Amino acid sequence: MATGKRTPKSGKSKKFSLKMALSCFQLTPLKTQRLNLSCKDFDSVPKCIEELSSFQELDLSRNRIREIPTFTAIFFSITVLDLHSNQLEELPASLGRLQNLLVLNVCNNRLRSLPGELGQLRNLQTLNLALNQLDALPASIVGLKELRYVGLSDNRFTHFPGCLRRLKKLEKVNMAGNPILIHQNPEVAPGSFLLVQKSLLCENCLERCQSFRRKMEKEEAEEVESCFL
Repeated sequence: MATGKRTPKSGKSKKFSLKMALSCFQLTPLKTQRLNLSCKDFDSVPKCIEELSSFQELDLSRNRIREIPTFTAIFFSITVLDLHSNQLEELPASLGRLQNLLVLNVCNNRLRSLPGELGQLRNLQTLNLALNQLDALPASIVGLKELRYVGLSDNRFTHFPGCLRRLKKLEKVNMAGNPILIHQNPEVAPGSFLLVQKSLLCENCLERCQSFRRKMEKEEAEEVESCFL
């Protein structure tokens, strides 16, 4: 049987047409338009979607995308961007132009750092960064004044990011699965580190949290000070 060189297959994202993209529109329960491109085996973001602008939610989750192209910054109207479970190693600075974004999900990728422009997302309420390789947040995160939830679980944080303390509307921070404070506080279980707004806690739980917080603040004084500079 004769053998020869195989012709490399072109990525599915390159074969993805505008007509195919139009068939992926969905109407959400809130009556907004979602472009659902999840589970398409894309290795890049299809360029054809650049011609679309009538959607408020973009779902590119569960693909093999390694890079977010700059043209995605033209989607000024989107409020939800879901990129979880891809192979992203960095986020573009142009992401900061998405001023209407309310939800950004980039969990389960390969991120080691975040661009400072992330702090320009003034209306962002939910930020999911879980299951990456992060050990710090950019100081610009203090610009996210509307942020309610931050998912930081299963990363490489050894301390609570002090800059999050300046976000007055922040209600919950999930840091489960990080090596946080274990060497200073061996009684703290690494798999159950969850911070919530005090108004959501009962009196007994609040007393316990405040006691632990005083201990944590003492150990993190240097980090908090540097984040405020």
